[in-house]
Formats: sequence, structure tokens, C-alpha cells
Amino acid sequence: MAEVVIKPYHALPCSLETFTINGMDADESDFGDGCDRGSENAEDYACGDWTFESRMPSQQILDKYKISLQEYSEIADQLVTELCVGSCGWCV
Repeated sequence: MAEVVIKPYHALPCSLETFTINGMDADESDFGDGCDRGSENAEDYACGDWTFESRMPSQQILDKYKISLQEYSEIADQLVTELCVGSCGWCV
């Protein structure tokens, strides 16, 4: 299994302070995208329902991090768990 470190910022839980795979800096956008699914229910600069949605990888991404499809899936699931913060007002 790949060695993965995922640490969101304390005051910005939708963004990562640390994200490494096998000691290499990683880019969360290689695994998916974050978006607010409930912006109409939040005040300006706040989120109504911040989520992270993973996507299927290209072979280039698997090669970049030297991981298998199974490892990619496990990392993407971890990002979904960490980055789906729901309603948030930290940016207000």
C-alpha cells in the first residue's frame, strides 16, 4: 500500500495543508474536484455543502505517483472523507 499523508488546514477544512504519496507532494486535483453543492443556502463566502468528488485516473496519474488502480481508489476515498465538509463558514 502506498504511504499517504492527508492533512487539511484547521481553519480551511476544504483545502489540504499536507498531501503526500510515497513521500512525494501530491495534487488533490489529480484525484477529483471540490465544489459547493449548496451555495444557494449559504451566505456570501460561505459554503452550503462543500463536497469532493473523485474521478477515474489516467494511466499518466497512476505512473506519476507509482500507484495501482486499487491504491488510487483508496486514496480518492480518503480525500472524499477528509474534504467533504458540508456547511462551512470559515471563509466569512
